[in-house]
Amino acid sequence: MLNSLRSAAGTWVAKLLLILLVLSFAVWGISGQILGGMGSSVLVAGNTKVSILEYRLAYDRQIAMLSQQFGQQITREQARAFGIDQQVLSQLTAGAVLDEQAREMNLGLSRDRLAILTAEDPAFRGPDGSFNRQQFEFALRQIGMRPQDYIKNREQVAVRQQIVEAVSDGLAAPDTFLRAVSLYRGEDRTVEYLVIPQSEVEPIEAPTDDAVAAYFEENKASYAAPEYRKISYVKLEPADIADPSVVTDDQVRASYEQNAARYTTAERRRIEQIVFADEAAASAALEKVRGGATFEDIAAEQGRSTADLLLGTFDKAGVADPAIAEAAFALEADEVSDVVQGAFGSILLRVTEITPESVRPFEQVSTEIREEIALDEANRILMDVYDGYEDSRASGESMAQAAEKQRLTVVTVDAVDRSGNTPDGTTLTDLPQSAALLSQAFEAEAGVENPPINIGSTGFVFYEVDDVTAARDRTLDEVRDRVVADWTERETATRLSARAGELQKQIADGKPIAEVATEIEQELQTRRGLKRDANDAALGEAGVAAVFGVAQGETGIVTAPSGDAQLVFRVTEVVQPMDAGAESIAEDQRRSFGSGFADDLLDQLVARLQSQYTVTVDRGAVQQALSF
Repeated sequence: MLNSLRSAAGTWVAKLLLILLVLSFAVWGISGQILGGMGSSVLVAGNTKVSILEYRLAYDRQIAMLSQQFGQQITREQARAFGIDQQVLSQLTAGAVLDEQAREMNLGLSRDRLAILTAEDPAFRGPDGSFNRQQFEFALRQIGMRPQDYIKNREQVAVRQQIVEAVSDGLAAPDTFLRAVSLYRGEDRTVEYLVIPQSEVEPIEAPTDDAVAAYFEENKASYAAPEYRKISYVKLEPADIADPSVVTDDQVRASYEQNAARYTTAERRRIEQIVFADEAAASAALEKVRGGATFEDIAAEQGRSTADLLLGTFDKAGVADPAIAEAAFALEADEVSDVVQGAFGSILLRVTEITPESVRPFEQVSTEIREEIALDEANRILMDVYDGYEDSRASGESMAQAAEKQRLTVVTVDAVDRSGNTPDGTTLTDLPQSAALLSQAFEAEAGVENPPINIGSTGFVFYEVDDVTAARDRTLDEVRDRVVADWTERETATRLSARAGELQKQIADGKPIAEVATEIEQELQTRRGLKRDANDAALGEAGVAAVFGVAQGETGIVTAPSGDAQLVFRVTEVVQPMDAGAESIAEDQRRSFGSGFADDLLDQLVARLQSQYTVTVDRGAVQQALSF
């Protein structure tokens, strides 16, 4: 979320337009208590001052808009961590230097134009869609702003817009730039490369004791033992207290009989039909069938194929037309029906396949029924068990004692870290509510009863921390095997990179890459038509970027996507697109580039104005504004 938030306000232009051009009072939100007694300024640019009130309005407005954008309320602590206070200060500084420039240029706004802009604000429209004085006053009261303050603010916005639009309005990306973009995107390359495997530098001799000790000291933090905790927990879900053994045979039998439909698969039939224009045509066809014609013969006369005959395979309830259902389920296999008056006309039916009704016998489902009854009962008494457990703990009984009374099981994890790993490196995957349990257990005190963790709406996890093993630095003897393996891996990578560098230098100095391939007994490989944005399986994204980072005839090195080899390459051909030009860039992309150019110009303007006018910031006033 932090990266998204920073991206949302990446340039001062984006920030400034949010503050100056978006006047949606319904989401500003500011407490009226800060209006009184704030005469000092947060910043001064030339003769233009920004008051504490204006800073706080801008700050709250930014919080509200970003909260709406991200779908959650941003807290003051998050805002501070995200640097919103500094963002708002930058926004207001940009606005202040623009105001100062406007003042020196004698820019202004007529009262009539200001009235029109105010009337056009959607926040002030009444039920009929037009400006409403009462709505205007109500909206301003809601945010603690006086009408004269709003008028001043709105005038500032309009005047600043005159400068902004004079600099950037209608700006389009030049055709030269667009052609360069087209060339950049459309270019493709041919590259020859060698895969330099680890075998080129293996075997790596065993490190000396001094080398192992030095590597361990350099990377000691990587081998430290994290904090481990011994945790005991009791899980309470319906399945944990369900007892099928107490369900009687009579209960099981009664449930089977009451729910017989659950264990019955209805008869299903494969039904074919021919629909006729009228009853007379259907009757004539039926007479032909009785005279020896086949169903297929009748279909052919109607111009229908065998595939056209199939209605589908259904149980009786699944047939949409009741008339067809009754007739079809009264037929024998391969028998043709009398004329049926269906919903869509006169029909002849044939049933070609019958799957009889089947019933799962009691003996086959009795265990399943018994478990279901036990689970239903467990759901009914779950809160009684919960209360019984809590009452036992309240009376001073231990977790084990309380669990035993309710016939629950205590599970103890002897040692686990925050990530769910045990000291031997095993990741525990069977902890109930694992993320919540570990998070809360590592914030809890040892030997203290903690509130249970909910499992959905029908379960609980009771837990206690039995013991805490503090984090510590491991000794070299404890992790020697890991250190040796890590040293060897690093040494292999270092030597492989050096070897790849040697081979690249040979190629760069003029030695044919094919000759180098022969000497190291590796296949010379070629990629043609490589595009800049390709994610080539052999080169990977980093490899493609490296290939497009050098000129034709030049060489480079990149790590293979697998990570266990180096690639030495040489760009042999660069092909420019034949149709490169401004017209090949889509209209929406042109607008985007134009907007970017406008932003750059405005950035430069504000930077120049900030050097032209002395800007001073009162940090104490900033803190005063944020303290309310």
